[in-house]
Amino acid sequence: MAFMDLVNVSYSYPGQKKTILRDINLSIWNKGCIAVAGSNGCGKTTLSKLLIGILTPVTGFVNLNGQPLASLTLPQIGRRIGYVFQNPDRQFFCATVEEEISFGLQNLGLPADRVLQKVMAILDYFELTRYARTFPLALSAGEKRRLAIAAVLALEPELLVLDEPTAGLDPYRKRLLGDYLEKLITANRGVVLISHDQRFMDRYANRLIRLEEGQIVEQLGA
Repeated sequence: MAFMDLVNVSYSYPGQKKTILRDINLSIWNKGCIAVAGSNGCGKTTLSKLLIGILTPVTGFVNLNGQPLASLTLPQIGRRIGYVFQNPDRQFFCATVEEEISFGLQNLGLPADRVLQKVMAILDYFELTRYARTFPLALSAGEKRRLAIAAVLALEPELLVLDEPTAGLDPYRKRLLGDYLEKLITANRGVVLISHDQRFMDRYANRLIRLEEGQIVEQLGA
C-alpha cells in the first residue's frame, strides 16, 4: 500500500471558475524522491497543499496509509509529513532561529538534552549557528530558506514536501541540501520535490511527475 494516494482529485479555489487541478491520480511512497515539475500556474503548489491537508479536494479524495486525510487534524498530519513553504516568511513564528528549530522537537516530547543536541547539530549543518539568537525575519532570503528547511528536517518526517527549496541557495548550499536529502532517502524516508530547478531534480529524484494546466501529462521513473 502506498503511503499516500490521490484518487480522482480536482481542485478549484473558492469563488473562482478555473479548475486548478483536474482528475489527479497519484500514489506516493514514503521512500525515494519524487519531483513535481511544470510551468508557473500549472498547479504544483496547490498539489503540495492538498498533500498536507491545508486544502481539501473539491472532488476525489486523498488517503494517508489508507485513512482519509480529511479525517485527520493538521497536527496529526504534521507529525508524519513535513512541509517547507515556497515563501519561508509564512513558516516562522518564534523569536529566534534556535527556538524555531527547537519548537517542533519540544512538541514531540523529546528530553531537553536531546532537543539541544539536535538543534546544535542542524544549526551547524546548515551554517546557521551564528544566527541562533537572531529574529528569523531579520535573516536574508537565502538564510530564511535554510532555516525553514532546517526546522522541518529536524523533525525527521516520514515524508518531506519541499516547495521550491533551492530558491535563493548558492551552489554550495544546494549541495548541502542535496546531501541531507540523500541521507533521508537512505534512511527510507520520502521526499516530494516541487521545483523549477531541473538540474537539482535530475540529480536527486528517482521519479518525475510533470503537470500541465492542472493535469498530469508525464510520469517517469519507479
